[in-house]
Amino acid sequence: MADVIRVPNAKIALSTASVYPERTPDAFELAARLGYDGVEIMVGADPVSQDIDVIERLSQHYQVPVLAIHAPCLLVTQRVWGRDPWAKLLKAQKAAERLGASAVVVHPPFRWQRDYAREFETGLARMRDETNVTFAVENMFPLRARGSDVVPYAPDWNPIDYDFPQITLDLSHTAVSGSDAMEMATKLGDRLAHLHLADGLGVTNKDEHLVPGRGNQPCAQVLERLANTGYSGLVVLEINTRKAASRTERIDDLAEGLAFARLHLAATT
Repeated sequence: MADVIRVPNAKIALSTASVYPERTPDAFELAARLGYDGVEIMVGADPVSQDIDVIERLSQHYQVPVLAIHAPCLLVTQRVWGRDPWAKLLKAQKAAERLGASAVVVHPPFRWQRDYAREFETGLARMRDETNVTFAVENMFPLRARGSDVVPYAPDWNPIDYDFPQITLDLSHTAVSGSDAMEMATKLGDRLAHLHLADGLGVTNKDEHLVPGRGNQPCAQVLERLANTGYSGLVVLEINTRKAASRTERIDDLAEGLAFARLHLAATT
């Protein structure tokens, strides 16, 4: 008998960060044009990304659902939605609930956020008890200086060995950290609830977010593994297109990333 192709229920979303320096409305437009299942909102400096009323209208206008919210956890977004990290997460949760998104992506705390870091595991557990929204903690990476690793996150840059039931695996971050992405995916098992699909070459301290297939990360193998295990989380294309020579080139990169995901997110039985 011929092989049967089985595609899991996982949806493929476009991160709004993938269209930068274009803005959040452009991400909705391109997601609709290219056929993504939805978007992940990267809450950042763009005022539209912070305004849930506007996001809701964009989603309705383009008929593109919001599938996830990426809380403002970056250094450059420390003052977005206020400076209290718990208030940010609560706002992200309320935004996800209102928009019908299933997940909030959150980074581990910075080391200087001592109180937040101390309560991070137990605090997330309390929030999970109060909502159906998933809080998926993302793997980050150490920085290298003078031959030593500097870890700016607490309890660690790698959340795998901690008590987080849902994890976001970012394949650009595995490149920077020099991690074995397949080993991480296998070790996570059902805890892998969210995938940031991107690539990287492992350049020191450089988070490249290349189009999948243009680096040395096992992007295809990870997707194929998820397909074979019946993965039902989200796959989010989170690439860097800011150096695209034109809008046409940016669109081509986004289309290529979606095609890569659809091709490899299938299992042969």
